[in-house]
Amino acid sequence: MLSVIIPTINEEKYLPRLLDSIKKQDFNDYEIIVADAGSEDKTLDVAKKYGCRITGGGLPGAGRNKGARVARGELFLFLDADVALPKKTLKKILSEFRRRKLDIATFPLLPFKKAKTPRIFFTFFYNLPIIALEKVLPHAAMGILIKREVFEGLGGFDETIKLAEDNDLARRAVKIKKRFGVLKSTKLLISDRRFRTDGWVRSGIKYLLSEVYAVFIGPIRSDIFKYRFNHYKKDFGGEDAFE
Repeated sequence: MLSVIIPTINEEKYLPRLLDSIKKQDFNDYEIIVADAGSEDKTLDVAKKYGCRITGGGLPGAGRNKGARVARGELFLFLDADVALPKKTLKKILSEFRRRKLDIATFPLLPFKKAKTPRIFFTFFYNLPIIALEKVLPHAAMGILIKREVFEGLGGFDETIKLAEDNDLARRAVKIKKRFGVLKSTKLLISDRRFRTDGWVRSGIKYLLSEVYAVFIGPIRSDIFKYRFNHYKKDFGGEDAFE
């Protein structure tokens, strides 16, 4: 079984799109776990409507860990609430994961918006670099596929980390000789709401500096980068989606 684990807080606008995309997959050996951090909107109603299992949450690392504790699958797929899966994604990624004999993997990202700027930004400043650095410096954002035994052996996500706890998990896995890879058989569709709220340039600089900090100093356990959640000023739920 595949356990799909989604941390949430006030995601009533985005969660239905993700859950719809999962339900439409031509694969059904999965469970969906929503780890909620105290939503005040209709997030939990949405999760119940789609038959998700619900548990407590917290910041993303804590929410993912809590979801994993109640999961029954031998593979965990951690997804952010504001992503969606193109058709046949689950079959494709599981096939590639097994074929390449991976222990942990992540995905290229593609914005919902069809505008050129978001596509160019993610292609040249995220997708191409993470593929080029796949064997040297693992990156894993917004989606992680990992074997249960590997996740538990690592002790899960480090809940003391304020930013890039997902990269940290992948890098700790590699340190103990686990096989990491970027799954190229599909891309995750994602929202660019953080970039539009915080600013593209400002966000890009923040991520670059956080990467330098993590590589040369260590995991980011202080609030030096003031990374926020649930702060979006606009409703971007109407973003263009495509498969």
